[in-house]
Amino acid sequence: MVDRVENGVVFVKIISQSACGACKARQACGMAESEVKIISVSTSDADQFAAGDAVTVGVRRDAGAMAVLLGYVGALVVLMAVLLTTIGGLGWSELQGAAASLVGVLLYYVVLWLARRKIEHTIHFTIIKN
Repeated sequence: MVDRVENGVVFVKIISQSACGACKARQACGMAESEVKIISVSTSDADQFAAGDAVTVGVRRDAGAMAVLLGYVGALVVLMAVLLTTIGGLGWSELQGAAASLVGVLLYYVVLWLARRKIEHTIHFTIIKN
């Protein structure tokens, strides 16, 4: 649902629910959770949208694949590379190799965080009125 429209940008409110959101027992177990997120969609047609409009927001498939590659596959590659290098190549103990791998993954995510402004410009949302 459209939250507001400002200067060619449509702000869309999305309610993210946990996987158990559709479960009939969610109230009894207390595990159901939801979170409100607001995403911004730049569009030349922003003047066609108003607060309260029901909309569908999408993203290109390759952007989703890039997010998975950066978020998960990259971290796995760093973890395995550091682990194999420290244990196999340098002869460190398994505990030292595991600790170094975790530090490597932490540094990887710090680099991703520092590059977030550059990365976020590669992901473009589309918006369609329902």
